[in-house]
Amino acid sequence: MPSTIAATNNGVKPRFFYGWYIVAVGFIANVATSFALASTLSIFLKPLTADLGISRGVFSLLRSGEGIVAACLAPLVGALVDRYGGRGLMVAGAAIVAVGYLILGQVASFAQFAAVRLTLVSCGDVLMGYMVVNVVVAQWFVRQRGRAFALTSMGVGFAKVCMPILAAWLLLMLGWRQTWVVFGVITAGLLILPALLFVRRRPEEMGLNPDGDAKPAGADTTPQRKNSGPASSTHSADVAWTRSEALRTRAFWLLVITFGISSIGVTGLNLHVFSYVTDIGHSPVVAASVMSVIASMQLASPLAWGLLAERVDARIAAMLRFVIQAIGLGLAILTGNLLCLYAGFFLYGIGLGGNMVLPDILWANYFGRRSLGRIRGMGLLISHVLAAIGPPFFGFLFDATGGYGLSFAIFGAVLMTSAVLSLLLRPPQKSASR
Repeated sequence: MPSTIAATNNGVKPRFFYGWYIVAVGFIANVATSFALASTLSIFLKPLTADLGISRGVFSLLRSGEGIVAACLAPLVGALVDRYGGRGLMVAGAAIVAVGYLILGQVASFAQFAAVRLTLVSCGDVLMGYMVVNVVVAQWFVRQRGRAFALTSMGVGFAKVCMPILAAWLLLMLGWRQTWVVFGVITAGLLILPALLFVRRRPEEMGLNPDGDAKPAGADTTPQRKNSGPASSTHSADVAWTRSEALRTRAFWLLVITFGISSIGVTGLNLHVFSYVTDIGHSPVVAASVMSVIASMQLASPLAWGLLAERVDARIAAMLRFVIQAIGLGLAILTGNLLCLYAGFFLYGIGLGGNMVLPDILWANYFGRRSLGRIRGMGLLISHVLAAIGPPFFGFLFDATGGYGLSFAIFGAVLMTSAVLSLLLRPPQKSASR
């Protein structure tokens, strides 16, 4: 490490940039948080509702409650990561979630299950989750932010590829209670030690510069320009924003709405896709493989989306992502044909992979490194509330109509609306001297 610091201070780019260690831990953290995702919980939907005697609509309310908890905590956690960095938050979060999973294996009722999920699991997940990961990564990268975000987000795709089959196998072998115990042990083992050893707050505190550049810390990496293209989007890297200033910008609200309304459908589909596939006559193995197809594309596509966002206007990349996702969803649900089902969710997964990268690139590019946590936290407060609508929306519409067709049709229309809104995005204007 001393040689790396010396090389940077002498104006020579280091051979290996420490920020990539941060990216590696971020990848691991995203794998660990995948145990709490709706796509994982969806594997438990049928056995849990049958065992605990509740409807799918009531069960779906649990995901809404978790979204509300995450929304309420996001501004606080965002401010904490700005002030203290992410290492302590990740370690604490992993420990809290692990304890929560161990307790889930002992619950005797749905009320107890929900209480543990809404407290220990939800709170711990926010502390170690993607917002903390991406805010930390954004401190270390500006020019290469797209690929850095993509590599960390691939942890979610990697876990989702394996998770449906792993969870289904554990359910058959151990039952749903002991499956949660296994998840708790894995969570603690994956993240606590790597976070303690490698996570650091900012490159400047180690005598380094973002992206490993040899330029003096704090120097702009690119000239200021008015569009949101790949190079010019770093113009606000060292401009600080207060929450009130951000809330008065058009960019803040358009970002929230564009990505927030689409998240309603994403969270709803994540929880119900396994049940949808089995409801239309396919086996649980096919349903699990469909989820793995979606997850495989979430694993494979983020790097392409990240590199694209470094080279073209990020708004165009976002628009393209929504269109691909909508086309895939339409293909998957318009027929029960197995080939169309796989092909549709293949395209849907490619679009969903963009969701792992593009929103955070735009937030970081528009509001910079110095206050990203508190601004992103405020955005998540609103978008998490919107996302919380999805699971019960799908669940209660299923209870009312006996199927998921209407829910998916509405989701497709929302995706196309978000595609249009993406083109209206513009970076907020604020001089660095203010």
